[in-house]
Amino acid sequence: MQKSIPYMQLRGGTSKGLFFLSKDLPEDVEAIKRTVLLAMEGTTEGDPRQIDGLGGAHSLTSKAAVVGPSKHPDADVDYLFLQVVVGKGQVSTGQTCGNILAGVAPFAIETGLVKASDPLTRVRVNMLNTGGICEVLVETPAGQVNYSGTARIDGVPGTAAPVICNYLDVAGSTCGALLPTGNALDEVGGFRLTCIDNGMPVVLLRAADFGLSGYESVEDLSNNLELKAHIEQIRIQVGPLMNLGEVAQKTVPKMCLIAPPKHGGVLHTRMFIPQVVHDAIGVLAAISVATAVVVPGSIAEGVAQLLNPDVSLFSIEHPSGECKVQLNYELLDGKIVVKKAGVLRTARLLSRGELFVEV
Repeated sequence: MQKSIPYMQLRGGTSKGLFFLSKDLPEDVEAIKRTVLLAMEGTTEGDPRQIDGLGGAHSLTSKAAVVGPSKHPDADVDYLFLQVVVGKGQVSTGQTCGNILAGVAPFAIETGLVKASDPLTRVRVNMLNTGGICEVLVETPAGQVNYSGTARIDGVPGTAAPVICNYLDVAGSTCGALLPTGNALDEVGGFRLTCIDNGMPVVLLRAADFGLSGYESVEDLSNNLELKAHIEQIRIQVGPLMNLGEVAQKTVPKMCLIAPPKHGGVLHTRMFIPQVVHDAIGVLAAISVATAVVVPGSIAEGVAQLLNPDVSLFSIEHPSGECKVQLNYELLDGKIVVKKAGVLRTARLLSRGELFVEV
């Protein structure tokens, strides 16, 4: 027996995922995870090819969003993010995703959850995984979502209509504090590092401390099994220090190697998410990295090139180009207070219909 479920597939930023209305899925989170796993891989036992499901056999294309009306007084919709751990038979809700979030507002408008305005619709999204509100601005001329435009983001071919995501009060949303350890700089396993959470828990380390330039290709880093094992060992040690507990089976924190910028940005990065080397950088990870740049005494000091101390737009370089982050922050009593963080993304509706899973 197979059960049909209405869905849409959207590209959000540099990711691609299946989008569901909450009313079409079970209420229990574990049951939702099972349904998403079956939809993506066709089995609960794990298949790295995802041959019997709609997944793309890659972490960036094995994502899902569940969207529904919000009970939060300051939000229009609730958004639950699910990450399928490719081939492992696992689904994580331990983090949110800023790229998939870029598709939430268009999906909410397409499904009638939010009524469109002309020419722009503002959708306030309550991020259930971590907490926090994101204000998303979508072009909706004549009340219809516009997907065509001239906005370009690195990691996505062509251009599209801009989707503006303004994250409000997300500092410490997962770990409980912007600097979860209480320090701007820590030492773990003989390596100096900075632990930070401005919407995504991230650990920053200097690539040079591992004998690397920081500009190695994704393929070279992916094939460096010794390096990945070393970074994973540090990640496991740092998890409890970030109030995340045992993280061996979790997708956070993300690990980020940093180096001086090559193309006029403020910092060059290589992200591990957490064991896979990212082709680009996640939105919220980029926000956390950008925030680390302005934290006094962080590992980014002496690596980042911040020519103007009053800058508010940060270009975070990655293997596919750059991610620009707009930070509204101030320094109070020697501590960074982030009021708002904004990024430009794009999104596109790829398909809609019904998918089938075995009951």
